[in-house]
Amino acid sequence: MWIHREISDRLRQASEHFPAVVLVGARQTGKSSLLKRLFPNHRVVSLDLRLTAQQAEESPESFLKENPPPLIIDEVQYAPGLFRHLKMAIDRNRSENGQFILTGSQKFAFMKEVSDSLAGRAAILELPGLSAQEIINGIGRTPDLSELLARGGFPAMWADEKIPIQDFYQSYVSTYLERDLRQLLDVGNLRDFERCLRAYATRAGQLLNKSDVARDVGISPTTSGHWLSALQASNQITLLEPFFGNVGKRLTKSPKLFLNDVGMLCFFLGLTQAALSQSALVGAVWENFVHRELSIHLHNRHPERSLWFYRDQQNREVDFIVQGPFDHLRLIDAKWAEIPSSAAFDKLTSVAAILKSMKGIRHTELMLIARSRGIQTVREGQHIVSGLAVGELFDE
Repeated sequence: MWIHREISDRLRQASEHFPAVVLVGARQTGKSSLLKRLFPNHRVVSLDLRLTAQQAEESPESFLKENPPPLIIDEVQYAPGLFRHLKMAIDRNRSENGQFILTGSQKFAFMKEVSDSLAGRAAILELPGLSAQEIINGIGRTPDLSELLARGGFPAMWADEKIPIQDFYQSYVSTYLERDLRQLLDVGNLRDFERCLRAYATRAGQLLNKSDVARDVGISPTTSGHWLSALQASNQITLLEPFFGNVGKRLTKSPKLFLNDVGMLCFFLGLTQAALSQSALVGAVWENFVHRELSIHLHNRHPERSLWFYRDQQNREVDFIVQGPFDHLRLIDAKWAEIPSSAAFDKLTSVAAILKSMKGIRHTELMLIARSRGIQTVREGQHIVSGLAVGELFDE
Protein backbone atom coordinates (compact mmCIF):
# COMPACT_ATOMS: atom_id res chain seq x y z
CA MET A 1 0.00 0.00 0.00
CA TRP A 2 1.31 3.44 -0.95
CA ILE A 3 0.57 6.44 1.29
CA HIS A 4 0.75 9.75 -0.56
CA ARG A 5 3.09 12.28 1.05
CA GLU A 6 2.04 15.89 1.15
CA ILE A 7 5.58 17.08 0.51
CA SER A 8 5.66 15.42 -2.92
CA ASP A 9 4.80 18.55 -4.91
CA ARG A 10 7.45 20.59 -3.11
CA LEU A 11 10.06 17.93 -3.92
CA ARG A 12 9.14 17.91 -7.62
CA GLN A 13 9.21 21.70 -7.78
CA ALA A 14 12.58 21.83 -6.04
CA SER A 15 14.05 19.39 -8.57
CA GLU A 16 12.88 21.69 -11.38
CA HIS A 17 14.67 24.73 -9.94
CA PHE A 18 17.85 23.41 -8.27
CA PRO A 19 20.68 21.17 -9.52
CA ALA A 20 20.48 19.18 -6.26
CA VAL A 21 17.75 18.41 -3.75
CA VAL A 22 18.53 17.37 -0.18
CA LEU A 23 15.92 15.42 1.80
CA VAL A 24 16.62 14.92 5.50
CA GLY A 25 14.63 12.90 8.03
CA ALA A 26 14.85 10.13 10.59
CA ARG A 27 15.31 6.55 9.50
CA GLN A 28 12.13 4.78 8.37
CA THR A 29 10.22 7.96 7.53
CA GLY A 30 10.06 6.83 3.90
CA LYS A 31 12.72 8.99 2.21
CA SER A 32 14.02 6.32 -0.17
CA SER A 33 10.60 4.96 -1.13
CA LEU A 34 9.24 8.44 -1.80
CA LEU A 35 12.17 9.49 -3.99
CA LYS A 36 12.11 6.28 -6.02
CA ARG A 37 8.43 6.87 -6.71
CA LEU A 38 8.80 10.55 -7.60
CA PHE A 39 11.97 10.16 -9.68
CA PRO A 40 11.71 6.78 -11.44
CA ASN A 41 14.34 7.71 -14.04
CA HIS A 42 17.04 8.39 -11.46
CA ARG A 43 19.61 5.74 -10.69
CA VAL A 44 19.62 4.85 -6.95
CA VAL A 45 22.76 4.20 -4.90
CA SER A 46 22.63 3.59 -1.15
CA LEU A 47 25.63 4.40 1.02
CA ASP A 48 24.11 2.26 3.77
CA LEU A 49 26.18 -0.43 2.07
CA ARG A 50 29.63 -0.19 3.63
CA LEU A 51 31.65 -1.00 0.51
CA THR A 52 29.68 1.52 -1.56
CA ALA A 53 30.17 4.20 1.09
CA GLN A 54 33.88 3.41 1.22
CA GLN A 55 34.21 3.81 -2.54
CA ALA A 56 32.27 7.11 -2.49
CA GLU A 57 34.47 8.44 0.32
CA GLU A 58 37.87 7.22 -0.89
CA SER A 59 37.38 7.38 -4.67
CA PRO A 60 34.65 9.99 -5.24
CA GLU A 61 35.66 10.72 -8.83
CA SER A 62 35.39 7.09 -9.92
CA PHE A 63 32.18 6.70 -7.88
CA LEU A 64 30.51 9.57 -9.76
CA LYS A 65 31.88 8.33 -13.08
CA GLU A 66 30.26 4.94 -12.47
CA ASN A 67 27.06 6.58 -11.23
CA PRO A 68 26.31 9.58 -13.48
CA PRO A 69 23.27 11.81 -12.95
CA PRO A 70 20.37 11.77 -12.71
CA LEU A 71 21.20 10.07 -9.42
CA ILE A 72 19.65 9.47 -6.01
CA ILE A 73 22.29 8.98 -3.29
CA ASP A 74 20.77 7.52 -0.14
CA GLU A 75 22.32 8.20 3.32
CA VAL A 76 25.01 10.39 1.79
CA GLN A 77 26.34 11.42 5.22
CA TYR A 78 28.43 8.23 5.23
CA ALA A 79 30.73 9.74 2.58
CA PRO A 80 31.45 13.37 3.57
CA GLY A 81 34.39 13.45 1.14
CA LEU A 82 31.93 13.13 -1.74
CA PHE A 83 30.37 16.58 -1.33
CA ARG A 84 33.23 18.60 -2.86
CA HIS A 85 33.13 16.37 -5.94
CA LEU A 86 29.36 16.70 -6.17
CA LYS A 87 29.86 20.45 -6.29
CA MET A 88 32.31 20.10 -9.19
CA ALA A 89 29.99 17.70 -11.02
CA ILE A 90 27.09 20.14 -10.65
CA ASP A 91 29.16 23.11 -11.79
CA ARG A 92 30.16 21.32 -14.98
CA ASN A 93 26.51 21.52 -16.03
CA ARG A 94 25.05 24.12 -13.69
CA SER A 95 21.97 24.84 -15.81
CA GLU A 96 20.66 21.26 -15.52
CA ASN A 97 18.34 20.93 -12.54
CA GLY A 98 17.46 17.79 -10.62
CA GLN A 99 20.84 16.15 -11.28
CA PHE A 100 21.33 14.82 -7.77
CA ILE A 101 18.79 13.91 -5.07
CA LEU A 102 20.48 13.31 -1.71
CA THR A 103 19.07 11.86 1.51
CA GLY A 104 20.46 11.85 5.02
CA SER A 105 19.31 10.81 8.49
CA GLN A 106 21.96 12.64 10.51
CA LYS A 107 21.07 16.28 10.20
CA PHE A 108 23.78 18.44 11.74
CA ALA A 109 27.03 17.04 10.31
CA PHE A 110 25.25 16.35 7.05
CA MET A 111 23.90 19.89 6.78
CA LYS A 112 27.34 21.37 7.46
CA GLU A 113 28.69 19.55 4.41
CA VAL A 114 25.72 20.75 2.35
CA SER A 115 26.23 24.33 3.50
CA ASP A 116 29.96 24.25 2.81
CA SER A 117 29.88 22.56 -0.59
CA LEU A 118 26.40 22.94 -2.10
CA ALA A 119 25.39 26.45 -1.03
CA GLY A 120 23.14 27.95 -3.70
CA ARG A 121 23.04 24.64 -5.55
CA ALA A 122 20.69 22.59 -3.38
CA ALA A 123 17.14 22.89 -2.08
CA ILE A 124 16.78 21.46 1.42
CA LEU A 125 13.59 19.79 2.64
CA GLU A 126 12.71 17.58 5.58
CA LEU A 127 10.53 14.48 5.59
CA PRO A 128 8.89 13.87 8.97
CA GLY A 129 6.67 10.96 9.88
CA LEU A 130 3.13 10.73 8.58
CA SER A 131 0.61 13.37 9.54
CA ALA A 132 -2.82 12.30 10.75
CA GLN A 133 -4.35 13.35 7.43
CA GLU A 134 -1.80 11.35 5.43
CA ILE A 135 -2.63 8.29 7.54
CA ILE A 136 -6.38 8.72 7.14
CA ASN A 137 -6.09 9.20 3.37
CA GLY A 138 -3.67 6.29 3.07
CA ILE A 139 -5.60 3.63 5.00
CA GLY A 140 -9.05 4.81 3.96
CA ARG A 141 -10.46 5.17 7.46
CA THR A 142 -10.19 7.36 10.54
CA PRO A 143 -8.36 5.43 13.26
CA ASP A 144 -9.24 5.69 16.92
CA LEU A 145 -7.12 8.42 18.53
CA SER A 146 -5.51 5.96 20.95
CA GLU A 147 -4.47 3.83 17.97
CA LEU A 148 -3.18 6.88 16.13
CA LEU A 149 -1.04 7.95 19.08
CA ALA A 150 0.26 4.49 19.98
CA ARG A 151 1.20 3.50 16.43
CA GLY A 152 2.85 6.83 15.64
CA GLY A 153 3.81 8.17 12.24
CA PHE A 154 6.26 5.70 10.73
CA PRO A 155 4.88 4.59 7.33
CA ALA A 156 5.66 0.92 8.02
CA MET A 157 3.26 0.96 10.98
CA TRP A 158 0.34 1.83 8.69
CA ALA A 159 1.37 -0.01 5.52
CA ASP A 160 1.08 -3.21 7.56
CA GLU A 161 -1.21 -2.69 10.54
CA LYS A 162 -0.50 -6.19 11.81
CA ILE A 163 3.02 -5.21 12.88
CA PRO A 164 3.19 -5.52 16.69
CA ILE A 165 3.73 -2.00 18.01
CA GLN A 166 6.14 -2.91 20.81
CA ASP A 167 8.23 -5.17 18.56
CA PHE A 168 8.57 -2.48 15.91
CA TYR A 169 9.77 0.22 18.29
CA GLN A 170 12.10 -2.09 20.20
CA SER A 171 13.71 -3.12 16.92
CA TYR A 172 13.89 0.50 15.77
CA VAL A 173 15.61 1.65 18.96
CA SER A 174 18.09 -1.23 18.89
CA THR A 175 18.96 -0.64 15.24
CA TYR A 176 19.15 3.11 15.67
CA LEU A 177 21.44 2.83 18.70
CA GLU A 178 23.76 0.42 16.96
CA ARG A 179 23.94 2.07 13.54
CA ASP A 180 23.51 5.80 13.82
CA LEU A 181 24.78 6.66 17.26
CA ARG A 182 28.07 4.85 16.90
CA GLN A 183 28.52 7.01 13.80
CA LEU A 184 27.64 10.25 15.59
CA LEU A 185 29.51 9.92 18.85
CA ASP A 186 31.41 7.52 21.05
CA VAL A 187 28.76 6.00 23.30
CA GLY A 188 30.64 3.92 25.82
CA ASN A 189 27.51 2.43 27.37
CA LEU A 190 24.53 1.91 25.09
CA ARG A 191 22.40 0.93 28.09
CA ASP A 192 23.05 4.32 29.69
CA PHE A 193 22.22 6.03 26.40
CA GLU A 194 18.89 4.23 26.12
CA ARG A 195 18.10 5.19 29.72
CA CYS A 196 18.95 8.78 28.82
CA LEU A 197 16.63 8.64 25.83
CA ARG A 198 13.84 7.34 28.07
CA ALA A 199 14.54 10.11 30.59
CA TYR A 200 14.15 12.72 27.87
CA ALA A 201 10.91 11.03 26.78
CA THR A 202 9.42 11.42 30.27
CA ARG A 203 10.05 15.16 29.91
CA ALA A 204 8.30 15.56 26.54
CA GLY A 205 6.44 18.85 26.44
CA GLN A 206 8.44 20.24 29.36
CA LEU A 207 11.19 22.83 29.60
CA LEU A 208 14.58 21.31 28.87
CA ASN A 209 16.81 20.67 31.89
CA LYS A 210 19.85 18.62 30.89
CA SER A 211 21.23 18.62 34.43
CA ASP A 212 18.11 16.91 35.80
CA VAL A 213 18.36 14.23 33.12
CA ALA A 214 22.07 13.73 33.85
CA ARG A 215 21.37 13.31 37.55
CA ASP A 216 18.57 10.79 36.98
CA VAL A 217 20.63 8.70 34.55
CA GLY A 218 23.91 9.01 36.46
CA ILE A 219 25.97 10.74 33.77
CA SER A 220 27.63 14.15 33.57
CA PRO A 221 25.68 17.19 32.29
CA THR A 222 28.25 17.46 29.49
CA THR A 223 27.54 13.89 28.38
CA SER A 224 23.80 14.53 28.62
CA GLY A 225 24.23 17.55 26.35
CA HIS A 226 26.30 15.61 23.81
CA TRP A 227 23.73 12.84 23.69
CA LEU A 228 20.88 15.31 23.31
CA SER A 229 22.68 16.83 20.33
CA ALA A 230 22.98 13.36 18.80
CA LEU A 231 19.24 12.81 19.24
CA GLN A 232 18.56 16.11 17.50
CA ALA A 233 21.05 15.34 14.74
CA SER A 234 19.37 12.02 13.99
CA ASN A 235 15.91 13.63 13.94
CA GLN A 236 14.60 11.89 17.05
CA ILE A 237 14.05 14.99 19.20
CA THR A 238 13.09 18.61 18.50
CA LEU A 239 13.65 21.59 20.79
CA LEU A 240 10.93 24.23 20.48
CA GLU A 241 12.21 27.72 21.23
CA PRO A 242 10.24 30.24 23.31
CA PHE A 243 8.55 33.19 21.64
CA PHE A 244 10.99 36.02 22.12
CA GLY A 245 9.04 39.09 21.03
CA ASN A 246 9.80 42.44 22.60
CA VAL A 247 8.85 41.59 26.17
CA GLY A 248 12.27 41.75 27.82
CA LYS A 249 13.11 39.50 30.73
CA ARG A 250 9.58 38.32 31.40
CA LEU A 251 9.94 35.26 29.16
CA THR A 252 11.64 31.96 29.85
CA LYS A 253 14.81 31.33 27.86
CA SER A 254 14.74 27.51 27.95
CA PRO A 255 13.32 25.50 25.02
CA LYS A 256 10.69 22.78 25.33
CA LEU A 257 11.53 19.23 24.33
CA PHE A 258 9.43 17.03 22.03
CA LEU A 259 9.97 13.58 20.51
CA ASN A 260 9.54 13.53 16.76
CA ASP A 261 7.34 10.44 16.79
CA VAL A 262 4.44 10.11 19.20
CA GLY A 263 4.44 6.30 18.90
CA MET A 264 8.06 6.28 20.01
CA LEU A 265 7.07 8.45 22.96
CA CYS A 266 4.33 6.01 23.96
CA PHE A 267 6.83 3.15 23.69
CA PHE A 268 9.33 4.84 25.99
CA LEU A 269 6.58 5.74 28.47
CA GLY A 270 5.33 2.14 28.50
CA LEU A 271 1.89 3.16 27.24
CA THR A 272 -0.04 0.63 25.18
CA GLN A 273 -2.98 1.56 22.99
CA ALA A 274 -5.39 0.06 25.54
CA ALA A 275 -3.88 1.94 28.51
CA LEU A 276 -3.23 5.27 26.85
CA SER A 277 -6.54 7.10 27.29
CA GLN A 278 -6.64 6.36 31.05
CA SER A 279 -3.03 7.31 31.73
CA ALA A 280 -2.07 10.47 33.63
CA LEU A 281 0.51 11.00 30.87
CA VAL A 282 -2.00 11.22 28.03
CA GLY A 283 -1.99 15.03 28.15
CA ALA A 284 1.76 15.13 27.49
CA VAL A 285 1.39 12.59 24.67
CA TRP A 286 -1.41 14.67 23.12
CA GLU A 287 0.68 17.86 23.30
CA ASN A 288 3.55 16.00 21.59
CA PHE A 289 1.14 14.85 18.86
CA VAL A 290 -0.16 18.40 18.33
CA HIS A 291 3.41 19.70 18.08
CA ARG A 292 4.19 17.21 15.33
CA GLU A 293 0.97 18.01 13.43
CA LEU A 294 1.69 21.74 13.53
CA SER A 295 5.34 21.22 12.56
CA ILE A 296 4.52 18.93 9.64
CA HIS A 297 1.88 21.16 8.09
CA LEU A 298 3.90 24.34 8.57
CA HIS A 299 6.93 22.73 6.93
CA ASN A 300 4.93 21.36 4.01
CA ARG A 301 2.74 24.39 3.30
CA HIS A 302 4.14 27.48 5.03
CA PRO A 303 7.86 27.05 5.74
CA GLU A 304 8.14 30.82 6.05
CA ARG A 305 6.07 30.79 9.26
CA SER A 306 7.50 30.19 12.73
CA LEU A 307 6.39 27.93 15.59
CA TRP A 308 7.08 28.91 19.21
CA PHE A 309 5.71 28.55 22.74
CA TYR A 310 5.12 31.20 25.41
CA ARG A 311 5.92 31.17 29.11
CA ASP A 312 6.67 34.09 31.41
CA GLN A 313 7.76 34.55 35.01
CA GLN A 314 4.15 34.64 36.18
CA ASN A 315 3.80 31.08 34.79
CA ARG A 316 1.40 32.21 32.09
CA GLU A 317 1.95 29.68 29.34
CA VAL A 318 0.67 28.95 25.84
CA ASP A 319 1.59 25.57 24.34
CA PHE A 320 2.20 26.89 20.82
CA ILE A 321 2.32 30.17 18.93
CA VAL A 322 2.24 30.22 15.13
CA GLN A 323 3.58 33.47 13.75
CA GLY A 324 2.06 34.26 10.38
CA PRO A 325 2.21 37.15 7.95
CA PHE A 326 1.67 40.75 9.05
CA ASP A 327 2.40 39.79 12.68
CA HIS A 328 -0.70 37.63 12.91
CA LEU A 329 -0.32 35.27 15.87
CA ARG A 330 -2.24 32.06 16.53
CA LEU A 331 -2.16 31.09 20.20
CA ILE A 332 -2.80 27.36 20.57
CA ASP A 333 -3.27 25.05 23.55
CA ALA A 334 -3.46 21.24 23.31
CA LYS A 335 -6.37 19.82 25.36
CA TRP A 336 -7.12 16.11 25.79
CA ALA A 337 -10.85 16.71 26.03
CA GLU A 338 -13.76 16.21 23.67
CA ILE A 339 -15.38 19.51 24.61
CA PRO A 340 -12.99 21.90 26.38
CA SER A 341 -14.66 24.39 28.72
CA SER A 342 -14.92 28.03 27.73
CA ALA A 343 -12.64 28.81 30.69
CA ALA A 344 -9.84 27.09 28.78
CA PHE A 345 -9.66 30.22 26.62
CA ASP A 346 -9.00 32.49 29.62
CA LYS A 347 -5.26 31.83 29.70
CA LEU A 348 -4.98 32.36 25.95
CA THR A 349 -6.94 35.60 26.25
CA SER A 350 -4.62 36.86 28.99
CA VAL A 351 -1.47 36.16 26.97
CA ALA A 352 -3.06 37.56 23.81
CA ALA A 353 -3.62 40.86 25.61
CA ILE A 354 0.06 40.96 26.58
CA LEU A 355 1.20 40.23 23.05
CA LYS A 356 -1.21 42.69 21.43
CA SER A 357 0.20 45.43 23.63
CA MET A 358 3.52 44.89 21.89
CA LYS A 359 4.25 47.13 18.97
CA GLY A 360 3.64 45.37 15.67
CA ILE A 361 1.29 42.59 16.86
CA ARG A 362 -1.89 43.44 15.00
CA HIS A 363 -4.10 40.39 15.35
CA THR A 364 -4.34 37.27 17.51
CA GLU A 365 -6.44 34.14 17.06
CA LEU A 366 -7.07 31.68 19.92
CA MET A 367 -7.37 27.93 19.39
CA LEU A 368 -7.81 24.78 21.47
CA ILE A 369 -6.77 21.57 19.70
CA ALA A 370 -8.84 18.82 21.25
CA ARG A 371 -10.61 15.49 20.60
CA SER A 372 -13.54 17.30 19.05
CA ARG A 373 -14.67 17.11 15.42
CA GLY A 374 -13.76 19.55 12.67
CA ILE A 375 -13.31 23.23 13.50
CA GLN A 376 -15.88 24.94 15.72
CA THR A 377 -16.04 28.70 16.27
CA VAL A 378 -16.89 29.53 19.90
CA ARG A 379 -16.90 33.28 19.33
CA GLU A 380 -15.03 35.63 17.05
CA GLY A 381 -11.32 34.79 17.13
CA GLN A 382 -11.81 31.67 19.32
CA HIS A 383 -11.94 28.17 17.85
CA ILE A 384 -11.93 24.54 18.98
CA VAL A 385 -10.06 22.40 16.45
CA SER A 386 -9.98 18.63 16.12
CA GLY A 387 -6.53 17.08 16.39
CA LEU A 388 -7.38 15.37 13.11
CA ALA A 389 -8.13 18.70 11.41
CA VAL A 390 -4.91 20.59 12.14
CA GLY A 391 -4.01 20.52 8.46
CA GLU A 392 -7.17 22.52 7.66
CA LEU A 393 -5.72 25.46 9.58
CA PHE A 394 -3.20 25.86 6.78
CA ASP A 395 -5.58 25.47 3.81
CA GLU A 396 -5.20 29.12 2.89
